[in-house]
Amino acid sequence: MVLALTVCGLVVALVVIGLFVFGLRRRVIQRSGGTFDCSLRWNVTEKSDTSGKGWGYGIARYSGDRIEWFRVFSYALRPRRVLERSAIEVAGRRAPEGEEELALLSDSIILTCVHRGTRLELAMSEDALTGFLAWLEAAPPGQRVNVA
Repeated sequence: MVLALTVCGLVVALVVIGLFVFGLRRRVIQRSGGTFDCSLRWNVTEKSDTSGKGWGYGIARYSGDRIEWFRVFSYALRPRRVLERSAIEVAGRRAPEGEEELALLSDSIILTCVHRGTRLELAMSEDALTGFLAWLEAAPPGQRVNVA
């Protein structure tokens, strides 16, 4: 009986510590400011896939001339993807269709981009999209920026 209670107590303690570290990671990422919720689908084919598969929930952070994208459900402090402003080309935007509406946050808009030859899709709120496009257009003089 004592062994069972000890094991249960350890499991509960580990879960609480894990959740605390998980929340602390998000605060560390957001500490420098300029973050927004952004889902990402990497290496997308030309034909738009509306099955809802392949999307990763994440937090994007502005960092100078880069966007750093972090997975939400991870303990890593390093970004999973880094997108340079000079290498992003916006190919179009659309509303979620089919099962994507269930896979993404409500009121998301999908932005199709090309980054160094790789097609990707970013899903974000209207406010985040406005800020993202403004950030792209605010590139320093001499940088080629393509905003659809």
